[in-house]
Amino acid sequence: MCWQQIGYMMIIYIAGLQNVPDDLVEAARIDGATDWQILWKVKIPMMMPSITICVFLTLTNSLKLFDQNLALTNGDPNHLTEMLALNIYRTFYGRSGPQWKGIGQAKSVIFSIAVILIGFWQLKATRSKEVQA
Repeated sequence: MCWQQIGYMMIIYIAGLQNVPDDLVEAARIDGATDWQILWKVKIPMMMPSITICVFLTLTNSLKLFDQNLALTNGDPNHLTEMLALNIYRTFYGRSGPQWKGIGQAKSVIFSIAVILIGFWQLKATRSKEVQA
């Protein structure tokens, strides 16, 4: 999953890094900041919008993981590597009877609500650290 998204995330990070104004870096150098201080006190705070987007996309995509889980381990051994999306699929399609359809649907609704809530919480947490130039 990480390797699938790394190229896209790097493009977002490079765009965020290029949007850091050179004036801020130059002003920090004139004030005597070291390279580490410039990185931690100037560049990373200015890149927080990019970091917010990348963390949000990675978090939500990792929660929705299904096909890699199915192809690589199929949830084995003994369902120990089964992610929630694969569990919902198996509950809905892998068992017979209408009660299992309802349980699968209930799991998927609760899962969707949980992903939305976690996503909003993460956005709120990282957006609070963003600064304006």
